[in-house]
Amino acid sequence: MSEVMTLANRAREAAQRLGTTSTEQRNRALLAMAHALTHKQDEVLEANAKDMEAAKAKNVSPALLDRLELNPTRLKSMSEALKALSLLPDPIGEIVEGHTLPNGVQLSKIRVPLGVVAIIFEARPNVTADAAGLCVKTGNAVILRGGSLASNSNIALTRVLSAAATNAGIPDGSVQCVESTDREAAEELMSLHGYVDVLIPRGGSGLIKSVVENAKVPVIETGVGNCHVYVHSGADSNMARRIVVNAKCQRPGVCNAAETLLCDDAVHGAILPPILKELEENGVTIYGDDATRALGAVMRIERATEEDWATEYLDLKIAVKVVSGLDEAIRHINTYGTGHSEAIITEDYSAGQRFLREVDAAAVYINASTRFTDGGEFGMGAEIGISTQKLHARGPMGLDALTSTKFVAMGTGQIRE
Repeated sequence: MSEVMTLANRAREAAQRLGTTSTEQRNRALLAMAHALTHKQDEVLEANAKDMEAAKAKNVSPALLDRLELNPTRLKSMSEALKALSLLPDPIGEIVEGHTLPNGVQLSKIRVPLGVVAIIFEARPNVTADAAGLCVKTGNAVILRGGSLASNSNIALTRVLSAAATNAGIPDGSVQCVESTDREAAEELMSLHGYVDVLIPRGGSGLIKSVVENAKVPVIETGVGNCHVYVHSGADSNMARRIVVNAKCQRPGVCNAAETLLCDDAVHGAILPPILKELEENGVTIYGDDATRALGAVMRIERATEEDWATEYLDLKIAVKVVSGLDEAIRHINTYGTGHSEAIITEDYSAGQRFLREVDAAAVYINASTRFTDGGEFGMGAEIGISTQKLHARGPMGLDALTSTKFVAMGTGQIRE
């Protein structure tokens, strides 16, 4: 039996028992996992150091190195996220709706675990802890398959978290990872209909496209973030500058970072130069249309191509376009955006409300950075991913997104005539 099939069989068996554990048992496991992350940090950091060394030897980009790197501060944050999860209400068994039928049968819809959740992701070892915690909290077994760049980190994290959860009374096999980095292992995981209940890819557009096109199990599409910040003619210039710089530079290698800046023609001559200057001072390469490049006496601006409008850079790069107004901005975003996070900067109430109504995305902002699209920032404790589809879950996916529902009917002997 292959490694993947062995893991799937164990996960299936574990899920059946994990789904019947109590809230107290699962919360106790989360606290044990949180404790293990900090008290076993030397083991995890040693594994991560090997991944970092190998990645640097391959000349991996700084943005990708940032996603890959673990340190005591990040491990502590991951630990705190698990503790926060333990304090959140348990969705399992929650009555979503209920009523009494005319025949007297009491009908309720309640939340139940999905079963076995598989995650395929790239060089983001924090996903291992987030996914493990969210799945344990919701009574789901999880199979993790990370990218080769983070292989040592993912294996070490999974072993630490799995051991802690098992020692706390969670069924063995509830938290596992595919240690093989062969493409065939990922393909096999994608094909396990009847073993895997849902598959969630986290990573770049290539990974997500491959999973969506090739999986034989249900998939929740996540994460490609060609996010925009639109500076409307009614924007406060200082607010616009602060938000754009934060959305692009605070952590450029993540899916909620801004990739395109749009600015109204009526104000671009006054508002854009200080924004672009600060972006350049932060190391950002700017790709602009003709109107933006006409400001080139202030800073160096590369010529934007059609490809730039559709690119998720995940790097210190940004595309900049001057638009005629709200109509063109909304049209541009709905054409090139990926349904992730979009923001307008304006003090015009009507413009802001129209932007909220007409922009098609999982998260839409007025006068705030796109960087807030995150399960932790939204009060979910952590997230399993950010869904850009429209079925089942959309936006940051917390506990509720990892549940299904079933109907429970309580009768007193009723039969159907």
